Amino acid sequence: MKIKEFTDLTHDELLTRRRDLRQEQFNLRMHQQAGQLEKSSQLRSLRRDVARIETVLSERRRKAAAPTA
Repeated sequence: MKIKEFTDLTHDELLTRRRDLRQEQFNLRMHQQAGQLEKSSQLRSLRRDVARIETVLSERRRKAAAPTA
């Protein structure tokens, strides 16, 4: 997904999406260890999507904590 798609989601949707992606990442790692993973690029894609979500969440936290002048 693109960063724009993540910024359109609500906070709860982002948290749910992050949890789902991490679970999928775990499952893919298990398949990789068992030698059953066909596309290793999926792991990279999931890792980057989780990082994008973390970035959006931290930006929102920073914006909420910033004092308004």
